[in-house]
Amino acid sequence: MADRKTLTHARQAETAKPEAKPYTLSAGDGLFLKVMPTGTKKWMWRYFYLKKAKSLSMGLYPAVGLGEAKTARDDAKKILARGEDPSQRRKDQKAASLLAHENTFKAIAKEWLARQTDKAESTRTKSEWLLSFPIADFGQRPIQDVTPIMVLNTCRKYEKQGKLETAKRIKVKCSQVFRYAVATGRADHDPTRDLNGALQPPQVKHRAAITDPAQIGPLLRDIDNYSGTLQVRSALQLAPLVFVRPGELRSVPWTDIDLDAAEWRFTPPKTRNQTQVELIVPLSRQAVTILRDLHHLTGKHEHVFHSYGKDRHLSESAVLNGLRKMGYPGDVMTGHGFRAMAKTVMLEILKMPDQYIELQLGHKIRDPNGRAYNRAKFLEDRKEMMQVWADYLDDLKADVKVIPIRSSN
Repeated sequence: MADRKTLTHARQAETAKPEAKPYTLSAGDGLFLKVMPTGTKKWMWRYFYLKKAKSLSMGLYPAVGLGEAKTARDDAKKILARGEDPSQRRKDQKAASLLAHENTFKAIAKEWLARQTDKAESTRTKSEWLLSFPIADFGQRPIQDVTPIMVLNTCRKYEKQGKLETAKRIKVKCSQVFRYAVATGRADHDPTRDLNGALQPPQVKHRAAITDPAQIGPLLRDIDNYSGTLQVRSALQLAPLVFVRPGELRSVPWTDIDLDAAEWRFTPPKTRNQTQVELIVPLSRQAVTILRDLHHLTGKHEHVFHSYGKDRHLSESAVLNGLRKMGYPGDVMTGHGFRAMAKTVMLEILKMPDQYIELQLGHKIRDPNGRAYNRAKFLEDRKEMMQVWADYLDDLKADVKVIPIRSSN
């Protein structure tokens, strides 16, 4: 296919007519216009790379004019002069552009969420909810193109509504997605690092808890007289006896409970990544009685507190609503408050050893040599502690005057 003539001005490209076979019009220095029988006209550039003849498209005419085609040719010649292949450079740029299109913030956030299988379901649901806000604002953007101001604008929507904790958590979740993208080679940095101090810090709110023995007794009596479902009443009865985290109690499977050994063994989802250590909850006689009674109703199901909802166990709202119906609003008592109740009373009134209490709460504590205690440590002592605590609660419930005593341990 020989060149017919040299193009010197744009008019020649415009008037070039299609023929039965393709032909070319030279624009000089390897650049030519290829005219196809269909009437399509495209700019091409011939060059040699490593002694091999190659060609590179410079665009279609008339979208790309003669002057623009020459500029594109000159840019490609500069790349060639640096020892690079212009064709390969273009392929790499297209691949990078396609990769950026695929690696949007939304796509990587979904990928990160899918990998959070070691987290409690409630934690995964909360993460998904928090990430839905930035996904709505800039989810379709390539993650490399997301800037600090984009994240800040999303967070400030909720900051303006006074939802300071939500704004803070959105930023934290975004940071986790960005750091995952960096670790997997799809981002260079975490832009949220530039937002330190840009948001108003939320005020720390402690979860409400009843810790006065004079008020604990009436609460326990109200729980025993609760007129709701057996599952909710049993959960509320067990909460002060085992004082685990509310989500751990609501979702406990029967397979983790050994009624004969009077033990509940599980790995807390909240600390699973940090410790990988099983928590042993000694069950008092009172706790075993509650569980045996409940087993008649839910023993054939997976969860102790079986429910027909999505999670197949009691929801957080079910337990909280139980407290509300009994007249204990959120600023008076919460599901988490049973942990504070146990810690305060056991430590300050019953004078039980702090390390036993902390181990039973599932906290990571260290021995005098700085090593983390095995959570099976002091198990026999903790079994006695849990029984003393359950008996003390019975006395409070019976309105017996309890004289604070030190545990024999």
